[in-house]
Amino acid sequence: MASREDIGSWLEGAPQGSGDGHRGERLGLPAHGPGALAPTGARVVALLIDWVLATLIAYVVLGARGSLLDVDAAAQLVTFALVTLVLVATVGTTIGHRLLGMRVRVLDGRPSVGLRRALVRTLLLCLVVPAVVWDRDGRGVHDRAAGTVLVRTR
Repeated sequence: MASREDIGSWLEGAPQGSGDGHRGERLGLPAHGPGALAPTGARVVALLIDWVLATLIAYVVLGARGSLLDVDAAAQLVTFALVTLVLVATVGTTIGHRLLGMRVRVLDGRPSVGLRRALVRTLLLCLVVPAVVWDRDGRGVHDRAAGTVLVRTR
């Protein structure tokens, strides 16, 4: 069970380590540059980009009339989940991740995330709560459960 020091939330800001190094050090990640943990701000912007794209796709596929605000919320969520699942499972990155220089990496060194890990990660991400609660290494519950981490590519 995680201690109070191991879990943070977006409400509290970035989780504070116990003074024993940088975020991600326990995972073998560098402090800065490619392979380092992706910054929280970039994660949020990437998520927003992916959500807007899912909304546009749902709007076009459903042949919706009116504004984008009229798109059914369930259709948006299903579209977001499908696009995220397929892209993370196959190329390890969503469009938002790619635009902001990030990718999902498996901690055990496998070259790709794969369908099972991508499914676990996507389902938990769609619940929202696991994405805004993280450990002291900056990984959300969705990444911990899937054995993945979102890292910088540049």
